Amino acid sequence: QVQLVESGGGLVQAGGSLSISCAASGSIFSMNTMGWYRQAPGKQRELVATITRNKSTNYADSVKGRFTISRDNAKNTVYLQMNSLKPEDTAVYYCVAAPSYYAKRPEDFGSWGQGTQVTVSS
Repeated sequence: QVQLVESGGGLVQAGGSLSISCAASGSIFSMNTMGWYRQAPGKQRELVATITRNKSTNYADSVKGRFTISRDNAKNTVYLQMNSLKPEDTAVYYCVAAPSYYAKRPEDFGSWGQGTQVTVSS
């Protein structure tokens, strides 16, 4: 019901910034919460940030103060502005969407994008 397409990934120097985007299409009911997961080789998936339709946000402790999630409901687009990037931020970043306003677990998100690679060099 929801298709998610990420863009904007790339190679960034440590301390630099990068913005990635997610274009969504489909059922508006399934987009009450949108967010970003990330996964690096050998590591578990980590929920980076979420944002609800009414713009309430949550962040992982590992990115708090450095990343900002935002959304444009009219454009069905979610953004992740990443500042002060660290090598440990290197991962594939996945856009996700859920019908619940309290979505947090991977199973809560019914829609996943294909992912975009973010690599931070030291």
